[in-house]
Amino acid sequence: MKMLKLWTVPFLLVILTGCLYPSNELQKNQVPNQVQLDSIQNAVDTYQENTNGLLPIKTKPQDTPIFQKYQLDFEKLKQQNLIGEPPGTAFENGGYYQYVIIHPEENPTVKVLDLRTTETLRSLQVKVKFFRDNNRYPPFGDQIAKGVYALDYEQIGLDEPPMIDSPYSQQMLPVYLNSEGKLFIDYRKDLYEYLSNKDHSYESGEDIRYLLTDHAPFVPGYSEPYTILEGEPIFMSEYQSS
Repeated sequence: MKMLKLWTVPFLLVILTGCLYPSNELQKNQVPNQVQLDSIQNAVDTYQENTNGLLPIKTKPQDTPIFQKYQLDFEKLKQQNLIGEPPGTAFENGGYYQYVIIHPEENPTVKVLDLRTTETLRSLQVKVKFFRDNNRYPPFGDQIAKGVYALDYEQIGLDEPPMIDSPYSQQMLPVYLNSEGKLFIDYRKDLYEYLSNKDHSYESGEDIRYLLTDHAPFVPGYSEPYTILEGEPIFMSEYQSS
C-alpha cells in the first residue's frame, strides 16, 4: 500500500504539470529553434518562387529601423497553404518573438526579434518623452561617443541604469540615448565576443551587427550601427568622424 502511495504522488505531479502547462503554452515560452526557423525559411523561399520574387512581409514606414522593418506576414504564407499556423513562439500565436527578414534583396533570411525587449524600451521611452516634454531636452547623461549618450536615469525616476538581457550571451547590456533622444541597446559586449571568437571577414566601415545574425537566430533590435577598428567594435558615428 505504501508503494502505491509513493508512485501515486509523482504520477499526479506529471498529470498536474501537463494540465497547468500544456505543450502549446510551454512552446510559447521557448526560444525559436532551428527546425521552426528552417520551416518558415522554406515557406518564405517557396512564396518568393510563386510570386516572382515578392516577400511575405508587412508594410512598414520607410524610416523603420532595419532589424524591425521587414516583419513576416504569416497570413500571406497561410493563403498559399505554405504553413498551417504560425510557430508557437511567434507573437501572432501568443509567443514572445516577432519573425523578421534580413537581407531582403540579396538573400532573404528569417530571424527573430525578442518582443520583451520591445516592451521594456517602450516603457522607458515613455519616461524619456515625459521628461523631454517638461524640460525641452532629453535626459542626456555623459557622452559615450559621437551622438551617443548615457541615460540620466535618476532624472526619469529610476534607481539604477537600465540594463537589457542579451539574447546572445549571459551578459546584461546598457541602454543609451542617441542624439535625437531615442533609446537603443548597446551590443558592443556581444560584438567584442563574436569578433574575438567567430570567423569573419568584416572590415572597417562595414556594419558588423550582421556578425551577430550570422551566428544566431536573433536580430540586434533597437541598435545603432557599429563597425570594427583595430579588432574592436566601435559606433559607426565614431568611425565616420575619424
